[in-house]
Amino acid sequence: MKTENWNDLQAFVVVARERSFTRAAAQLGISRSALSHAMLGLEASLGIRLLTRTTRSVSTTAAGERLLATLAPRFSEIAEEIEALTELRDKPAGVVRITAHDHAVTTVLWPKLLPMLREHPDVQVEFSIDYGLVNIVAQNFDAGVRTGNLVEKDMVAIPIAPPLRMAVVGSPAYMANRKDPTHPRELIEHRCINLRLPTLGGLYAWDFERDGQELNVRVQGQAVFNNTFLMLQAALDGIGLAYVPHDLVAPHISAGALISVLEEWWPSFPGYHLYFANRRQKSPALALVVNALKLN
Repeated sequence: MKTENWNDLQAFVVVARERSFTRAAAQLGISRSALSHAMLGLEASLGIRLLTRTTRSVSTTAAGERLLATLAPRFSEIAEEIEALTELRDKPAGVVRITAHDHAVTTVLWPKLLPMLREHPDVQVEFSIDYGLVNIVAQNFDAGVRTGNLVEKDMVAIPIAPPLRMAVVGSPAYMANRKDPTHPRELIEHRCINLRLPTLGGLYAWDFERDGQELNVRVQGQAVFNNTFLMLQAALDGIGLAYVPHDLVAPHISAGALISVLEEWWPSFPGYHLYFANRRQKSPALALVVNALKLN
């Protein structure tokens, strides 16, 4: 392959990851038409079709998916090795890309990382809010955050928060003239605020546990979100019952703005873990992030 094709291969990884010529072109700093022309040239030089194009989306062919699986981790390793050269500088520098959902960023990551960012102005942290189970290697993230039970076995996982307890709450206005549920199955008689999970393409089934008995319930209601704080606001607005982290709603319960139900069934999960690929060397910037986030 000609050396000039290497830039095209890097561009292909971005297009395949973003599934959009427009978003990929914006990241690469080139025009959409130039990027499209480059991909056509790459396919011609390889003699195989890598991308399937429609008027609204771009997807990878089987060959494209295979090439992406090969290239993405290697380009990521090259970028990390180049970034690791910043160890030769006087001060740590570089970008750390982290995927996490909104509650983890707001309650754990940002409060813990803010002092580190103030101390190290050459370190940049990019947060990507996502409820999906992101493949951090394929999507070119340096790290991700999930509850401990969801971290893949081949990742390095570091606990960064205590166990997470979930709660079911509703506003006094919603609960007025309604019977408190005494068992999770009775939630079918209530309007509930749903969470959509992009990875599974469906609505999250609420998990419950009591005395070793576990069950999950699929609920119905008028509102569906992919944002924890909007679910909380909907509960405060009286639209239904919400299933959200207890630490988020505890102040509202104390203030009387929300009423808790089914407390004896509230489950706990392993706390948030920062996870990253098991590589021999972390970049200096990622090492700072790990040190700032880990539990003392």
